[in-house]
Amino acid sequence: MTSAVKINNLSVVLGGQVNALKHINLEVPEGKITGFIGPSGAGKTTLIRCIVGRLAIPKGSVEVFGLTSGSPKLRSRVSYMTQELSVYTDLTVIENLTYFSRMIGQSRRETIDTVKDILQTINMSDKATTLVGCLSGGQKQRVSLAIALIGKPKLMVLDEPTIGLDPALRENLWQLFYKIAASGTTLIISSHSMDEARRCDELVLLREGKVIAYDSPKELLHKTETKSVEEAFLKLVSEKS
Repeated sequence: MTSAVKINNLSVVLGGQVNALKHINLEVPEGKITGFIGPSGAGKTTLIRCIVGRLAIPKGSVEVFGLTSGSPKLRSRVSYMTQELSVYTDLTVIENLTYFSRMIGQSRRETIDTVKDILQTINMSDKATTLVGCLSGGQKQRVSLAIALIGKPKLMVLDEPTIGLDPALRENLWQLFYKIAASGTTLIISSHSMDEARRCDELVLLREGKVIAYDSPKELLHKTETKSVEEAFLKLVSEKS
């Protein structure tokens, strides 16, 4: 299977004293949804920032589609949805999408087509002229996801995209994730929710900056002889402590 991301012996120390990541070795497959799962402080966001080129690599290496992470050639191929909403609340949905489309160099004609397609993808054509500040939390998350879709990236990295949403809204977003992955886009999704982990194709379980397991949900449960990802996580932690 072709890898979208290859990480070799990655270690990161933050502030000169916090060992945020410790000897990470991973290969993230193309066209799949890979979940980075772990509690707060496990190193998920730090790992994501290394992949998208937002953090210098002090030790080890990170390659995305065969290029060093952060390479200028990856800017049009990789998108990053942070935990904070990446939208302007004083603009309408269509104004946000138009602005970011033009920012990446699309022509007016391309922008019109892009905005129309993305509004349909996120099921928000009826909210196109609504101010983002007037939308619900789940709708704002969908607009933020829409921004990350501009340019049809080959890799989308989403940091806690469903945090704070109720179960129904999370379900709506996951249906979107499946739709995006089905189109051939690789998704990396971080979450501290063990319940969401079962939705991913592959799981990277993180704790205290280390990878404690990397497998499909089905194989993880089989190998640990457990019935849920949370049980598997706790069993692995117990075995390694």
